Amino acid sequence: MDLHQLIIDYGYWALLIGTFLEGETILVIAGFLAYSGYFQLPWVILTAFAGTFAGDQSFFYLGRYKGIAFLEKRPLWHSKTDKVFDLLHRHQIKVVLGFRFLYGVRNVTPFVIGASRMHPGKFFLLNGLGAGIWAFAVGYLGFSFGDMAEAILGEIKHYETHFLLGLIAIGGLMFWRSMHLAKRARENAGNAP
Repeated sequence: MDLHQLIIDYGYWALLIGTFLEGETILVIAGFLAYSGYFQLPWVILTAFAGTFAGDQSFFYLGRYKGIAFLEKRPLWHSKTDKVFDLLHRHQIKVVLGFRFLYGVRNVTPFVIGASRMHPGKFFLLNGLGAGIWAFAVGYLGFSFGDMAEAILGEIKHYETHFLLGLIAIGGLMFWRSMHLAKRARENAGNAP
């Protein structure tokens, strides 16, 4: 089975799972693949919406039921959670609508919002709106990247495998960097007096 067939067979599932966990890179790749004809952009946006909405709802409820004690047991999160609590106190609605666009605190924010005891109905509505904005904006960004690449290079089908592998490599490097920084933070926390 070649790469193209794997994309066709499992691409939407990979997008759903990827956006459940985080998702920017995989959504940009899916948008690019929609431009290339492997996916349909409306389905990419809908799948990304479903994944990110479900993931953030799950993490919200985990934070709501585990609370502050759950967050305090994760010393690597303390600087991030402090930032999120501070932002929540000043701009609650803006944070819920836009946390997916905040690099560095995106993953811990739903836990913190849940631990902050925000009403579940309010989070549900704001999370749905924010997930929709994010899925449309980032999915369309990937689609536009394909359009821009074709405008510069001509027939994109000749280069799509290279672009796809490049985007995957960039995503992999970003993941590796975040894991490396987390490891370094754990080591520094372990060496702290």
